[in-house]
Amino acid sequence: MITGASTGIGAATAREMAAGNTLFLHYNSSEREVGEVAVAVSEAGGTPHLLQADLSNKHGPERLAEQLGELTDALDLLVNNAGGLIKREGLEEIEWDTMEEIFTLNAFSTFMVTKLLLPALRAGYHPQIINMTSVAMRNGAPNALMYGASKGAVDTFTRGIAKSLAPQIRVNAIAPGVITTPFHEKYTSEEQLEAMRRNTPLQKFAEPAEIARAVRYLYESEFLTGATIDVNGGMYML
Repeated sequence: MITGASTGIGAATAREMAAGNTLFLHYNSSEREVGEVAVAVSEAGGTPHLLQADLSNKHGPERLAEQLGELTDALDLLVNNAGGLIKREGLEEIEWDTMEEIFTLNAFSTFMVTKLLLPALRAGYHPQIINMTSVAMRNGAPNALMYGASKGAVDTFTRGIAKSLAPQIRVNAIAPGVITTPFHEKYTSEEQLEAMRRNTPLQKFAEPAEIARAVRYLYESEFLTGATIDVNGGMYML
């Protein structure tokens, strides 16, 4: 199961993990895009199933779990990838409704999807959960404060459930840096992107496939749990 599988990191992960696997591809409104991902999965030798749910409200995880339950009772891997910046804000701009919206999409939905799919994971083969955090939770993200804080909550959640679900279920996370996805087209100006690039030690950004390969690495690394892998070109060092 990959949440947010229609574009960006989720779509790249679907392509990376396609061959020989049955994939459950979650999307919200990007029906055309997820359809293209499903075609790519099929062409790579996988079997795609599309599941629609709006994870920005409390009913979305329930709808997703219900759809999955109609298709299978066992899950080997859950990639909690769905999320979004929603709005850039500093401390002075924070409002309650915005905090709730950002935390619901990025943190609460991850928590609830994980809880609701836990029975299927427990029935899976060497089951694992991989959560998508962000370099924003490492460096504080002063101009996207609640986004960074919500991803920090997911990082703490990762370690907490890695302890409670061991040894049966492994739980890890990936903290991407700036990845060339539609995420930044909406929220980040060209000037901001160029400043980020200059401040990245490797002086470049990554394609989504770079994160997808990290997903595969975690999935295949049987002695890793409770870890957060930083894939950000060195931004974490700054």
